[in-house]
Amino acid sequence: MTPTSINPMNPITEDDIADFLANTPDFFQRHAQLLSSVHLLSPDNHRSVSLQERQAQMLRDKIRALEMRIMDMIRHGNENMIITEKLQKWACELLQTPASERVPSALKNIEMRFQVPQVAVRLWGVADVFNDAPYAQAVTAEVKEAASSYASPFVGAGTGIEAVQWLQDPAHAASVALLPLRLSKDQTPFGLLVLASPDAQRFHSGMGTDFLEHLAELCSAALSALLPSKG
Repeated sequence: MTPTSINPMNPITEDDIADFLANTPDFFQRHAQLLSSVHLLSPDNHRSVSLQERQAQMLRDKIRALEMRIMDMIRHGNENMIITEKLQKWACELLQTPASERVPSALKNIEMRFQVPQVAVRLWGVADVFNDAPYAQAVTAEVKEAASSYASPFVGAGTGIEAVQWLQDPAHAASVALLPLRLSKDQTPFGLLVLASPDAQRFHSGMGTDFLEHLAELCSAALSALLPSKG
């Protein structure tokens, strides 16, 4: 838009002015005196400030926002490091535990190290020597089918999920994470690990599941010692 293209029958709008300035980058070179005379309203104290001061303020706001993002990244990085260390220690302790004691050890340590209020697990197809263990109780075909359908851990409300009944206090499982136990993604699961919390937001559908996937992989590897030997 140029001044000569303005239709006197149509008033100039703010969009017209903005479009003109955006498409005329040399305007303030030819009218440099305007830069010192233009004043804007500060969003902080609603006083009039110069254009340069407003630009500086915008830069300070951007820098402040970037600093906050950096601090968040550092905080999340530290939290991830702590979780990784806990996971490594949990896995090491579990692998050093005799096979017959691995399930109770795994559940107890998940509760303690990761502050999960309730944990339960069921394994199927275990070696005969473990058939009478509580974790080897019969599992319905529906549960096995559901476990096979999970490409990644299921997280969400615990309502209507059969496996929630394995918990000590199912009524207080407001949110759950269901972790299928399998030795590789192309194999059918041999078990299902259930994590539960009375907090409905502890395990929600929008959360990331990377940590839960790592936990499932390590647990699967450790508890595979309870399966019949292929040799």
